[in-house]
Amino acid sequence: MEQERRLQEPEAEDRELLVRLRRLEGQIRGIQRMVANGRPCEEIVTQILAVRAAVDRVGLLLLSRQVESCLQEGPDSEGMESLRRALRHLTRLGGSPDV
Repeated sequence: MEQERRLQEPEAEDRELLVRLRRLEGQIRGIQRMVANGRPCEEIVTQILAVRAAVDRVGLLLLSRQVESCLQEGPDSEGMESLRRALRHLTRLGGSPDV
């Protein structure tokens, strides 16, 4: 029942993620137009770097939520393993979320 509700009505946190992902989608389409219109390489690379940073921020936001959830659930073995996985992914992404 809870999962069904989530599919119909995204929570505020999910809406924020969806807004960020839609913005990324628009940025990618913009890069495609830049390539199709023969824009200078430097301009295209600048936009690619912006997209990369935005993707990283989305990943970090998701991981920070997972860590918060693990901390709220308590120190059981399943929660600790989930926390370890989140920290491994965070290390792979690098940096810290600026959300």
